[in-house]
Amino acid sequence: MKILMLTPYLPYPDSSGGQIRTQNLLKHLKRKHDITLISLIKDPQEKQYIPILEKKFCKKVKVFQRSRKPFTLKNILKTGFSLDPFLVVRNFSPEAQKGIAYELANNNYDLIHVETFYAMPHIPNTKIPVVLVDQTIEFKVYQHYVKETSPLFLRPLMNIDVLKLKASEQYYWRKANKVIAVSDKDREDMLRLEPNLDTDIVPNGVNLDFFKKKTSWETKQPTILFVGNFFWLQNTEAAQTLINQILPLVKREIPNAKVWIVGQHQPDSLKSLASDSVVIRDIAEDDTQSIVDAYHDADVFCTPLKGPGGTRLKNLAAMASQLPIVSSSVGMAGLGITSGQHALVEDKTNKMAQAIVRVIKDPKLAAQLAQSSRQYVEQQFSYEVIANKLSQIYQQVAQKNKHD
Repeated sequence: MKILMLTPYLPYPDSSGGQIRTQNLLKHLKRKHDITLISLIKDPQEKQYIPILEKKFCKKVKVFQRSRKPFTLKNILKTGFSLDPFLVVRNFSPEAQKGIAYELANNNYDLIHVETFYAMPHIPNTKIPVVLVDQTIEFKVYQHYVKETSPLFLRPLMNIDVLKLKASEQYYWRKANKVIAVSDKDREDMLRLEPNLDTDIVPNGVNLDFFKKKTSWETKQPTILFVGNFFWLQNTEAAQTLINQILPLVKREIPNAKVWIVGQHQPDSLKSLASDSVVIRDIAEDDTQSIVDAYHDADVFCTPLKGPGGTRLKNLAAMASQLPIVSSSVGMAGLGITSGQHALVEDKTNKMAQAIVRVIKDPKLAAQLAQSSRQYVEQQFSYEVIANKLSQIYQQVAQKNKHD
């Protein structure tokens, strides 16, 4: 099939969850489909990656500039005088809209694949079927942030934007021929809001060959790891919870325990928490080796996420690395794991701290969790299997469109 794929980011390097997912799917989808990739970029330097993508993953790649920084006066004023939410305004590119219209008018595509609902405004009215993948339900993520973290004086305005975000998300779901969620929970939430929606599930996956497997779970310097791209508000919230609430409880039992916070775009609010017991490692977007090494060298992975949405690529990476996991139920949402077999799942910070202590003090438990979770991802979350499912959905949508 000839497919036009639109993403709000360039899927190279693989530094964020969305980039990792898209790049690995493209690697397998290219075997069956000719894919033209259109991506939004923030920095002109990202154009250097186009030849790599065209050589390894796509038939053709085109990029268009979007707002480099989100909170510009222009974006804020546009949002204030628009029915569109901030997320749509800041990710919109008139040039991309024109470029996509030209591409569709001059090539015979069988299907359009759009990653994230907020990229949908770039797609013109067309008879070509559209498959929309929402990796998370965005309004729920921002709703959680407004309720839990945002400054009180800004909440009335931000709640208006949440309502606009919800309305926009539902509107673009209805416009697509098929909407794909990445977890059962997200699909259920979509259908609760839009009962007639044609939906399916294509979960996130993991590149099993990318990560080094741990082979020893005994340690003299216990290290608790959290990894994330800190553009995402829920990652910052989780890291702060780990440092401020969980680590002090762990240190009562294991005084020399440390926390590593590893990832891109770490805010000053996190960097200020660095200490003898807290290592903040802010890495470049293309520094994948530091991520691999962190998963291999740490002793336990802690995911105290509270914010909703999707399936967690960071946990899949820990499972692939045979790094035992202690997580909140939100952090493991969408993975279908069994607590006590694949990970230890607790929602209260004191219980999470106790679980971390158990894993560190009991290498046999750590090994059992790690090996069981690795076997589970091998069976359930291989990108080859996931790409095949997505390819089948393409065929079904295209066939249905021909008969309608």
